[in-house]
Amino acid sequence: MTDLLKTKLSRRKILQAAALGAVGLDPALRAAVWAQGSDKPEKEEVKIGFIPLTDCASVVMASVLGIDKKYGVKIVPSKEASWAGVRDKMVNGDLDFAHVLYGLVYGVHLGIAGPKKDMAVLMTLNNNGQAISLSKKLADKGAVDGPSLAKMMASEKREYVFAQTFPTGTHAMWLNYWLAANGISPIQDVKSIVVPPPQMVANMRIGNMDGFCVGEPWNQRAIMDGIGVTAITTQDIWKDHPEKVLGTTAEFTKKYPNTCRAVTAAILEAGRWIDTGLQNKNKMAETIAEKSYVNTSVDAINQRILGRYINGMGKSWDDPNYMKFYNDGAVNFPYLSDGMWFMTQHKRWGLLKEHPDYLKVATEINRIDLYKQAATASKTPVPKDTMRTSKLMDGIVWDGKNPKAYADGFKVHA
Repeated sequence: MTDLLKTKLSRRKILQAAALGAVGLDPALRAAVWAQGSDKPEKEEVKIGFIPLTDCASVVMASVLGIDKKYGVKIVPSKEASWAGVRDKMVNGDLDFAHVLYGLVYGVHLGIAGPKKDMAVLMTLNNNGQAISLSKKLADKGAVDGPSLAKMMASEKREYVFAQTFPTGTHAMWLNYWLAANGISPIQDVKSIVVPPPQMVANMRIGNMDGFCVGEPWNQRAIMDGIGVTAITTQDIWKDHPEKVLGTTAEFTKKYPNTCRAVTAAILEAGRWIDTGLQNKNKMAETIAEKSYVNTSVDAINQRILGRYINGMGKSWDDPNYMKFYNDGAVNFPYLSDGMWFMTQHKRWGLLKEHPDYLKVATEINRIDLYKQAATASKTPVPKDTMRTSKLMDGIVWDGKNPKAYADGFKVHA
């Protein structure tokens, strides 16, 4: 410490400032506080739950590449069996953080689809890269997309079963949105079941479902195994949609704010590393394909992360809106409007009985303050606005400005 700081700042003042977290302090005092180690992560080893999906990659690579050490933490990835299991372990403290469905975090905070607990979203982990698959049996009969599925359901009456991964989660909302946009009620016209992602393909193989919505690599795996086809990608439902997030409890953020910042910064840097180029993406695919992570073949992962798509019916294309983990920071900001969108759909489908205070709830959950500090540490650009505007597949624009009217404005609802 400089002589000037020694004379101007007593040890007591430095410690008081450290206790305040060095927020909004004079630069000289802040430098002194950092010298005392106030930004040191309070918990240096953290357990992060993940489900075997391609989009767990930035969490895994932050650990495998040792990026976490740079920020003073050790990330221990913990492979989990189901989203319900992830929810329960986050709520009871068995997991410090999780790679988790955006809508699951909101559901827990609001007390729907499980126990109620105040939650936090620290960052968005990825955009895009999920899909809706239809069984090969349906495709062989001519149901290959939304309109042809609606036509078949109108003429061939029976119970149609569709699987998603968690009632308040992203896949349930993409599936519902797509069905409804094609005039099919996900409440009245189909039976919706919950199946953990790694079990989707096996369940379709034995005829338990007509279709499913899940993250990769399980849609590609269904094609490779000859049992399913891709009807639509989720980026064609909503370009650059939010998907998984880094979730934790509000209690954890209060107790360990420095740890939250460090872990977020490490995962931001890992996402940037993945998105840097072909070599890194291939290395990521090889890593997460291993048994301890996704447990599948590398070729089930590495095509779609490069935007090379096939639909299982002879069509192939290069998709510019493939799964992205960073995209110059555009992926990761926890936009309030993203969190609010999931609540509008929870209300639309009857999971929420009343309109919540959309903006208030999103502001409570999405910890933009912690995110911005982690973004500074990892040199990640931050957008100016906490809202963003998107046009979804049915032409309806979502901008977060009037969530009640938006939620109530859909023709097909619960």
